[in-house]
Amino acid sequence: MPLKAFRGPKVWLWRWRRNPLKRRADTMEAWVLLGAWLLTLLAGVFAGLAAARSVEDGLARERVEWHPVVAHVMDEAPGSAAATSGDSGSSESSGSSASSNGERVWARVGWTVADGSAHTGQARVPAGSKVGTPVTVWTDPQGHLVTRPATTSEAHLRSALIGGLVGLSAAAVPFVAGLVARGRLERRRMDRWDAEWARLGPQWGRMTG
Repeated sequence: MPLKAFRGPKVWLWRWRRNPLKRRADTMEAWVLLGAWLLTLLAGVFAGLAAARSVEDGLARERVEWHPVVAHVMDEAPGSAAATSGDSGSSESSGSSASSNGERVWARVGWTVADGSAHTGQARVPAGSKVGTPVTVWTDPQGHLVTRPATTSEAHLRSALIGGLVGLSAAAVPFVAGLVARGRLERRRMDRWDAEWARLGPQWGRMTG
């Protein structure tokens, strides 16, 4: 019967204990496992921290470089603005005609940047906004439309989530490689034990018979 059938309960750290039956393959497996765990820890921590720092720096740069500007609706926005709140001059931040349910639709808007150049683009505005209605949009240093930059708290949360995902992904590589290497070493060790048992088992039976 193969020796694999006689495997007992798992004993932790047995590869590091002094044992006259421990072989070179056992020591090799111990070092492979130790290296895999260290690489898993280091890869996960460093990759996660680097990704989180990169994301947070990028979002901080956006908060500095992106600015709100007042744009004006160039085409009448679809939808109805019959039910409004406030006067007809209210906008998204400075006042525009808006529907009471807060519905927002896409419309063409135009704005002027600091160097005096005019730009146009699509932005979400209150439904039913008339031509010329002022709305607030965010632009990058080149005057292109961008989304509102993340706040400090949002940046911390986003960088932590992305850093965690990147760290787990990076740690999975050495972890899986270590499991594969360990499985191969263990199969090789068990095959050798089976071969030796097949050779010595009959002799042991005659000695105890």
